[in-house]
Amino acid sequence: MTKSMMDLRALVEQSADADILREMIGFAAERLMELEVCAATGAAYGEKSADRLAQRNGYRDRDWQTRAGNVELRIPKLRTGSYFPSFLEPRRAVEKALVAVIQEAYVHGVSTRSMDDLVQAMGGTGVSRSQVSRLCEDIDERVDAFLTRPIEGEWGYLWIDATYLKVRQAGRIVSVAVTIAVGVNRDGRREVLGMAIGPSEAEPFWTDFLRSLVRRGLTGVKLVISDAHEGIKAAVARVLGTTWQRCRVHFQRNALAHAGKNSRRVVAAFIATAFAQNDHPSAKKQWRHVADQMRGKLPKLATLMDDAEQDVLAYMTFPQQHRAKLHSTNPIERLNGEIKRRTDVVGIFPNEKAITRLVGAILMEQNEEWAVQRSRYMTLETLAPVCDDPIISLPAA
Repeated sequence: MTKSMMDLRALVEQSADADILREMIGFAAERLMELEVCAATGAAYGEKSADRLAQRNGYRDRDWQTRAGNVELRIPKLRTGSYFPSFLEPRRAVEKALVAVIQEAYVHGVSTRSMDDLVQAMGGTGVSRSQVSRLCEDIDERVDAFLTRPIEGEWGYLWIDATYLKVRQAGRIVSVAVTIAVGVNRDGRREVLGMAIGPSEAEPFWTDFLRSLVRRGLTGVKLVISDAHEGIKAAVARVLGTTWQRCRVHFQRNALAHAGKNSRRVVAAFIATAFAQNDHPSAKKQWRHVADQMRGKLPKLATLMDDAEQDVLAYMTFPQQHRAKLHSTNPIERLNGEIKRRTDVVGIFPNEKAITRLVGAILMEQNEEWAVQRSRYMTLETLAPVCDDPIISLPAA
């Protein structure tokens, strides 16, 4: 994530409602001045470049009166020549600044209803919600390129999940499933591989989604991690023909629903003893022991454990260094949480295209953040046997 986007995100999250317009105006002004000074000097701040045209020489303070109140500016100075912000000159570069702020604010979850106040505070004449949507369509090209890019290399692990958002369709407000796929390649890097929108999580939808990933180049998947949705399980078997891991966290919630309120803590601890084993055979043995112990008093829970054994313990057949990240959908759940946080401000989307625009931009931002991280999500050494082995299957029961 770039520093400017991190700064704007911090403002949206931390600023009081009364101050947010003034803070965002100051952010936009600082960003625009930085861009202009970089162009004037031929180099970014602190960059060593043979093409540099001038040196910076500190700042001078200036108050900028806007309709949102006074904004304190720190205007960069140059050793040779002079610099004056273009947006302080009448009718110069203001519209470019407005577009930049509106686009970034939209991506960071500021309601379109707040945009009119923002534009007027910056000296504009206001902007309608339809105008905001048209301005934000500039993001569509980048989002579409990101979501349809070729998927190259092998992707040993794949997490898939869905979150629900509200959208207007034919005069009604309906919930649609926004599905996301995150993978880890043989280099140990995480990437957001795809996104799709559908009316539900039925098997045909998941099948189409996985097929779209395959058409773009997805290959080498050894394990798919998701919640216990029959549509997902069937689609994984049909399209990828690989091992499926049922989210351990979701299973435990389902299991505890069959236990009495007073015994849930004991039951949870008892089941956890299977997960604490060092290898798959030991885990299966302990799992069956726990199920047999439950069979007398909690027969439904024992039956649930019998049916779920293979899927819940699938991750135990993979390298021990990976298991903490493979046993649940937690990696993608955190991403879904960020999507919900950003989209809750919008509430009801006008159409599915608007969902793709905003959620796609959030995913693109997250992908960029992962790309610049120095440490890999998984190490090359531990991934080698996973990627080199053509088939990793569960031992026979």
